[in-house]
Amino acid sequence: MLDIKTIRDDPELIKRVLLQRLMELDVDRVIALDRERRNLLQEAEELKHKRNQASGEIGRLKKAGEDISGAVRDMKMVAEKINLLDQMLRKLNSDLDDLLIRVPNLPHSDVPVGPDMRAAIIVREEGEKREFDFSPRNHLELGETLGLIDFKRGAKITGSHFALFKGQGALLERALITFMLDQHTLSNGYTEISPPFVSNRESMMGTGQLPMLEEDMYHLRRDDYFLIPTGEVPITNLHRGEVLQESDLPIKYVGYTPCFRREAGSYGKETRGLLRIHQFDKVEMVKLVQPDTSYREHEELLENAEGILKKLELPYRVLMLPTGELSFASAKCYDIEAWAPGQKEWLEVSSVSNFEDFQARRANIRYRDGKGKIHFVHTLNGSGLALPRIVVAILENYQQADGSVIIPEVLRPYMRGLKTFAV
Repeated sequence: MLDIKTIRDDPELIKRVLLQRLMELDVDRVIALDRERRNLLQEAEELKHKRNQASGEIGRLKKAGEDISGAVRDMKMVAEKINLLDQMLRKLNSDLDDLLIRVPNLPHSDVPVGPDMRAAIIVREEGEKREFDFSPRNHLELGETLGLIDFKRGAKITGSHFALFKGQGALLERALITFMLDQHTLSNGYTEISPPFVSNRESMMGTGQLPMLEEDMYHLRRDDYFLIPTGEVPITNLHRGEVLQESDLPIKYVGYTPCFRREAGSYGKETRGLLRIHQFDKVEMVKLVQPDTSYREHEELLENAEGILKKLELPYRVLMLPTGELSFASAKCYDIEAWAPGQKEWLEVSSVSNFEDFQARRANIRYRDGKGKIHFVHTLNGSGLALPRIVVAILENYQQADGSVIIPEVLRPYMRGLKTFAV
């Protein structure tokens, strides 16, 4: 959530940001409601001051034995006006808050302006794309032929776009999760979290998934809970409503969770196999940091995510997203894409975002500095990594002419020594 002062001071900036982000909101109404609220607050404060003075005057008159009926009548009228103003303020605050939670974050000055990925900046490309002396298969054919993935039975159990890993495929999923958690905790200094996979509405509001993305969420209506769309939600909300100490920062958490998304906005996009499914596994990194170290921590977070791909020896590239592709809460975001030769395309496997104080304001996560002053933290997160497309990249990059797939060396200790998936 943006500070209302930011909107009040430069409404034209907010209008430009909304255009850049392809979003609509009545900024003029926000300004008008804020102005009306401040006027009512001033009027209410003046009346409360008048009431306090009248109360003192009544006490003086009563002590002097004089008639207080007129003063009591006047004070009662003031009290009724205060009560009416308080009711109006509650309604105004509710209306204003409903608009403010729909204002997206301001893009960082580095972020390229553009409506879609054509405006993204390719920051770097790492690793070499493999040259094949045969026509590479895609992950659907490899996964089913090798008995690693069963899409038909996954659909039978639940519905379309749910995958079922089995045998060595299930072992691969577990190996990747454990390898990534080990890398981030043992080498990168993160504390592992195993959070609930269901969140309340307050948590979803805190990280910015609600109210804008509610149609993409799986909602448990009876309890007003949500299946989490990402580990970012429960892990960031660990400190919702808390005041941390400056010495606590930076806080670095990592956790594995399944993620659940309706993908309501994905129609027309590639949805075959593991490319776009409703439930998938992900290892998520979250940081809570001081504002002045925020962007240095962002680059380190990106480096941590890239480190997984380097150890898996998968070719990848890093892109800086343009304004039209930023998430609602993000100020700056890098996407990491792994090369999938069977698909002949780059696949997003991680988004690494800096939210500055946007989520912290919504979730009220603050810290006290050495002088006792309270500030909002900056929050960051990044996939470290998302598993389905990593599985795609492994199967397609490590496939052999005979239909077998070599297991990346770094995963073999987690795969009971298995070196190859073979028919």
